[in-house]
Amino acid sequence: MIALASDHAGFPLKNAIAQYLTAREIPFSDLGTHTGERCDYPEYGLMAATAVASGRCEKGILVCGTGVGIGIAANKVKGIRCVTCTEPYSAVLSRKHNDANMLSLGARVVGEGLALMIVEQWLAADFEGGRHGQRVGLITQIEQTGEIVSGGR
Repeated sequence: MIALASDHAGFPLKNAIAQYLTAREIPFSDLGTHTGERCDYPEYGLMAATAVASGRCEKGILVCGTGVGIGIAANKVKGIRCVTCTEPYSAVLSRKHNDANMLSLGARVVGEGLALMIVEQWLAADFEGGRHGQRVGLITQIEQTGEIVSGGR
């Protein structure tokens, strides 16, 4: 299940992503916003990130004006690795190398066609593990302790 959320600026693109997911029979939970009225992106980033961190959803997709603010908010939740992408290459490598479990997009930065291409490729990419798993482990150590306590150079 995909957690899907946006603020007012991302609302139209979030709806396009919802249509994309529905057409491909990819289950998702639309956590809002559900209107184009002004709202605060941290609330929606938190809702989606909590759904992913708790295991209720496997991954999450977020949308705000730039994708940056809502992604920063999501990354404050322990266990979240949210990447803001404006092109598919970084989206794919964020999954393969960084095991990104959330994607954020900027509705004012990328058009709908490019956004859907990014979503498609991000969802299709799998984490490679190996040396990348060790590096993600180091990121987790930083998240938990504020430092790298083992591994590294």
